[in-house]
Amino acid sequence: MDRQRRREERQKRAEDRGQWASKTEYILVVAGQVVGLGNVWRFPYLCYKNGGGAFLVPYGVFAVLFGVPLFLLESSIGQYTQEGFATCWTKLCPLAQGTGYGQLIIRMFDCSYILIQAWALFYLIFSFSSQLPWVICENSWNTANCLSLHTLKANSANQTVVENSTSAAVEFLERRVLGMSGGIEELGSVRWELALCLLACWTFCYFSVWKSVRSSGKVAYVTATFPYVMLVILLIRGATLPGALDGIYYYLYPDVNRLANFEVWADAGSQIMFSYSLTTGTPTVLGSYNTYSNNCYRDSFWICLLNSGTSFVAGFVIFSVLGFMAHSQGVTVDTVVDSGPGLAFIAYPQATALMPLPQFWTVCFFLMLLFLSVDTHFVSFECLITTIMDLFPKMFRKKGRHEIFVLCMCLVFFIIQLILVTEGGIYIFQLIDYYGTTRVCQYFMALSECVALSWGFGVNRFMNIIEDMTGHKPNVFFKLCWKYIIPVVSLISFILYLVEYKHLKFNNWYIYPDWAYGVGLTMMLSSVLMVPLWAVGKMFESRHMSQKHFTGLCHLVEDPTMQRKIMGEGETSVQVTTSERTT
Repeated sequence: MDRQRRREERQKRAEDRGQWASKTEYILVVAGQVVGLGNVWRFPYLCYKNGGGAFLVPYGVFAVLFGVPLFLLESSIGQYTQEGFATCWTKLCPLAQGTGYGQLIIRMFDCSYILIQAWALFYLIFSFSSQLPWVICENSWNTANCLSLHTLKANSANQTVVENSTSAAVEFLERRVLGMSGGIEELGSVRWELALCLLACWTFCYFSVWKSVRSSGKVAYVTATFPYVMLVILLIRGATLPGALDGIYYYLYPDVNRLANFEVWADAGSQIMFSYSLTTGTPTVLGSYNTYSNNCYRDSFWICLLNSGTSFVAGFVIFSVLGFMAHSQGVTVDTVVDSGPGLAFIAYPQATALMPLPQFWTVCFFLMLLFLSVDTHFVSFECLITTIMDLFPKMFRKKGRHEIFVLCMCLVFFIIQLILVTEGGIYIFQLIDYYGTTRVCQYFMALSECVALSWGFGVNRFMNIIEDMTGHKPNVFFKLCWKYIIPVVSLISFILYLVEYKHLKFNNWYIYPDWAYGVGLTMMLSSVLMVPLWAVGKMFESRHMSQKHFTGLCHLVEDPTMQRKIMGEGETSVQVTTSERTT
């Protein structure tokens, strides 16, 4: 009777919380999350910047040593505990729950990337113009120093240099889209057209996650697959353009000497963390909606392979077009290569404007960019919502409350982020990007996760849990990665980042005021310090308690897989009770 009652309670909890309707939905949602902007605008540029084909060596090393092991670890934690990335630690290592709260703070900063989605929507709307506005200089926002695309092309061919000039594409981004002020001290007014785009993005996000995985799983059928259609179309088109081979050569040409530079390896590790969505709790939350017996061991390999493969193919798409642009202007590829927003919103729109049917190819590109950012954002937001609701299940796990809570969260974030669409908003966005989600936070969270699981909960115990869930015991290689390799490399990278720390400079010329750097460092430390502060607080609470209770803060007294076998429970999700709750 007790066993049957426990099964019914756990089944009811799974129904209240939600589960994936099918394995296909899970794969599509995870793929849509991990395959995002980092694959299209970050990986190709890093590959070129750090030695071309030689960059694939450190990238591959980090994918094997960090990417796959950490993805497996985080998705297994979620599937085993059936909890978000904060509450999952109460069932594994309560002393490390600060890791989950640190990830919660990083995830909140991460929501600011919806601004890129708003930019893409803004560009998409203007892509239907009969004359693309970033090509000409006859617009109201252009200055006397503006150079049209065709003038820029002619000057490049004649090797003519015009001092203090700016391209029409740069002026469109800075003066029409952003309305950039002189600095963070000059916030200025809200750019209402951009604010409406931001509102549209949050509206779509709400209707994607308002029913939790029951709605987001359905949306992913479109948002996860459509970018691949656009990627294939742009790849075919790019490969047929004159100069495409020159661009691909610059993308892949190996400069082996760059491998001796630490920055190359740091960029590779950061790219793996960023594109695989590691250390932010995403695989944990998405895995928590799986059934206990899902083969997360196999899924991790295929999803990581899909991510890296997409990054590699995206490089051909981007650099074939940049090669065409360089060929059209009579310059080398390195003069048209840019990173991040410069690549997506300046260089690539200029390149598509030089093609026949420029509106069509521009629409294709920004549709792909929009869907990539849409998928990444609403899944990230779903992970944030899930984790908060798991912290307060009695408050939110009631009919109708999920929809209301999601609506309130969307409204709050939209109102807060209106500051990002002011004339000085780009400076705030860069501050959040540089400090709030920096790689020092990523490495510290990776270090905390692996130490808590390997040395607190017990790496052998965790290996047994994965075997119990999937029927396959992970290779001993994963044990070495979780217990030694990832913690050591993360600690070294964390220390080197602090030693080589440099203040942010916007566009390499604008220096922020001291108070802005103070705000940035506060954002960075707000997530990192949650881990030690939580651990110290828990130990302080337990200073007068028994040794058994104190030990329960680090790991479970009994092996949960053995408990499950003794109770004879089938493929239902395991409800683990920590010694902290039973003592």
